[in-house]
Formats: sequence, C-alpha cells, structure tokens
Amino acid sequence: METAAALTPNPWMILPFGTLLASIALGPLLAEGWWQRHYAKVAYALGAVTLAYYLLGLRAWEHVLHMAHEYVSFIALIGSLYVVAGGIHLRVKGEATPAVNTGFLLMGAIIANLLGTTGASMLLIRPWLRMNHYRLTAHHVVFFIFIVANVGGCLTPIGDPPLFLGYLKGIPFWWVAEHCWPMWAVGVGLLLGIFYVLDRRNYRRAPASVRAQVAEPPDEWHVAGRHNLIFLGVILVAVFIGRPLFLREALMVGAAAGSWFGTRKSIHQANHFNFRPIQEVAILFIGIFATMMPALDWLQANAATLGKPTPGLFYWACGSLSSVLDNAPTYLSFLSATFGSFVDAGTVQQVQHLIPTGGADLASLTGMHAEEVRQTFLALQKYHAAELAAGTVATDHIEVAYLLGNVAYNHYLLAISVAAVFFGACTYIGNGPNFMVKAIAEHQKAHTPTFLGFVLRFTLPYLLPVLLVVWWLFFRG
Repeated sequence: METAAALTPNPWMILPFGTLLASIALGPLLAEGWWQRHYAKVAYALGAVTLAYYLLGLRAWEHVLHMAHEYVSFIALIGSLYVVAGGIHLRVKGEATPAVNTGFLLMGAIIANLLGTTGASMLLIRPWLRMNHYRLTAHHVVFFIFIVANVGGCLTPIGDPPLFLGYLKGIPFWWVAEHCWPMWAVGVGLLLGIFYVLDRRNYRRAPASVRAQVAEPPDEWHVAGRHNLIFLGVILVAVFIGRPLFLREALMVGAAAGSWFGTRKSIHQANHFNFRPIQEVAILFIGIFATMMPALDWLQANAATLGKPTPGLFYWACGSLSSVLDNAPTYLSFLSATFGSFVDAGTVQQVQHLIPTGGADLASLTGMHAEEVRQTFLALQKYHAAELAAGTVATDHIEVAYLLGNVAYNHYLLAISVAAVFFGACTYIGNGPNFMVKAIAEHQKAHTPTFLGFVLRFTLPYLLPVLLVVWWLFFRG
C-alpha cells in the first residue's frame, strides 16, 4: 500500500510558488517580450530551489516522485488532447444568427468535456470568428472564453485541468458529472441567455443587405480529419487505466503521435497548428508542480488551525484566487486545505490497517470514529475497488474517500471544483486557453478588450451575477 509521511515544510519555502504564480500573472502584462524569452528560466530556477529543499533537506524522494508522476499524467492528457484537436478542422459557412451562435456555444460547452477547454477552444475559435466576421465584436470573443474555454468544461475531469488533478488525487471520474451538472446547467444556461440578448442586439445593427448576402448559400458544415475521433477515443479510454504505471500516459502519447503523423499537413496548416502553446504550458507546469509542494503540504498540516470554513467561503476564496492565478494550482491548494481542515488522521490510519484484511473487521468496529471509518472504507469499495483489492490505495485516495463517504463534506469538494472552473473565466490569466483565444482573435483582426476592459465591461456586469446566482442556489448554506 502506498503511503506518504506527513511533511511540515518551512513556510518560507512557499515563496517560490508565490513568486512563480505572480510572474505568470504579471509577466505577460508588464514585460511581454522579456517574459517570452525568459519564462522557462524562471520556471526551472524556482522549481530547482524547491526540489533541492525536498530532495536534500527533507529527503522526501517518494513525495517528489509521486508529484512527478502526477505532472506526467497531467501533461500527457493536456498535450494529447491538444494535438488531436489540432488535427480536426471545422469549416462553417452561412449566416451566424443569434440562435445559431447560441447553439454553437452550447455545442462548445459540451465538447469541452471531451476535448478539454484547451482542445475545444483551439478547435472552435477559428470557425467561430469566421462565422461572425461581418459583425464581429468583443462580446463574441469574451463569451467564447466564458463558455467554451472555462465554464463549459465542468462535467468531466477531462474538461478542465483542475478537475483532472482532482481525479489524480482520487476524486472519481463520474462523481464530477453526477454532482456538478446542476451548477453547469445554471452557469451555462444563464451565460447563453445573456449572450443571446447581446448578440440579437448586435445582429439587428448589421445592414439587411449584408445579412442577406452572407445567408447565401445556406449553412454548410464540413469536418476534416474525422479519423482523429479514433485517437480521441483512445485517450478517453486511457484516462480510466491506472495500472500498470505509465500505461495510461503511454497510450495518450501514442494517440497524439498517431494523430500527428496520420493527419494531412493541410489540416494542420488550416488550423495554424503549432506546438508553442502546449510547450509553454508544459514548461510552466514543471515549475508549478515543483514549487507548489511546500504550499500544499503546509496547508494540509495547518488548515485545521484556521477554523471550520463554510462551503460558501471555499467557493469565493478558491474562485477569487483562480481568477487572478492559474486555477489548477489554486484548486490543489484548496483541496489540501480541505484535507487538513476535515480529514481525521486517526481515521485514515485505521482504514490503512483495514485494507490488508479486505475490511474483515469493519462490522465489529467500535469507538468514537467507528462510523467515519466505515463510511470511508465503503467509499473506497465503491470508487476504488481495483486499488483496494490490490492493496495499492494511495493516502490521497483514502482522504478523498473520507470526504465522499461522509456526506457533510461533499459540498466542500463541489465548491472548489465549481469555483476553480467558473472563476477561471474572470480574467485572461485565470485559465490557460483564455490567452490563446485572445491571441488567435487578435491575429484575425477581431476586437478584443484590454485586461481591465475584459473585467470592467464583461466580467463584472455579466459573469459576476452568474457566479452570485450559483453561490445563492448551491453554496449559500
């Protein structure tokens, strides 16, 4: 059975993590040229400081190897989806009426859960811009970011990076869809409704002669590179493979290679495909995964001393930080805080003792925490039966099972899951695809708001009320 000793790093070692996140947030805004030339050096240097502390100071080799495996899994999924999506070219002709546009964004919100928000954004942003070229305004770009690049990907761990990191920590794949769909329906539904009203007003301003010309011929949809759906299926199946080690990642990389070499170059050229965006993500997340270890460990060790926060507080705190920092490490930080605040270490140890016996003594347990032990073990049997039978249950999985088995704590996982995904839409820096969409839109001469314009003209008047409704309906209590 895989266990991890509790670590209590020096709080000062959180500084490289904060420095890297601040650099990612402010570097492109304040010194774009310098940042593009040197971001890799910044990520590697700060990551090296933390790794040296963990390997030479704490001698936590197993801890570092566990985090390295999670990084490989994370990049394998994100990268393979990016490559496969880049091999599919969607061409749309015809008139982009408000109803057609709204349907297109709804389709994007659904596809985001299969291709990830990055893959869906890269697949759909160019046809979206072409559909609306004759009346393209800022709201087309911004609501694409709101819905396709962020909020839409809330139903599966594939949908958005924070949710996949939660899946690697032990949150079951289908638990996300089972519990997050009401929030997804409200968030996507409200945003689509707001978009329809804005787009209808914009549509009416376009001259009738221009609309009539664009409407001829009727709408046409053409998809090139459809064989990549096979590679997409391989990736989706691979997500569920946990053993043997690295088989999941090998299948994903193999699918990406098959897509890359099996797709016509003309399709990649039509999509303006290149590896630069995913290369930047891979490099920055080396630094993020390395430097966030002290922050996660310190939070888990000390969260209990911070009191008993409500799900609403977790929703707003995790969401607010996700809007100005990358939402993936923010999510992991609050997941660690949830472990530290609510998971009882004694219960985890009792469950670990029960695993070799297959829970034979479960019915005879007595004591103050007996019911919590039973519920945690039953959650392991329900969600991690294969690992339980093999005796390879990670400590992270036991801690997640504690939260899932004791229903009162489910709401905290929901709060940080929804917040990390939804609030990532608040700014250009909240989620990786946001800047990619902005760059592509600007390349095609679309009007995009400035950083402050994005927040003041769109986030505050349109997205914030949706976030308030979601909080009021689901996390207020």
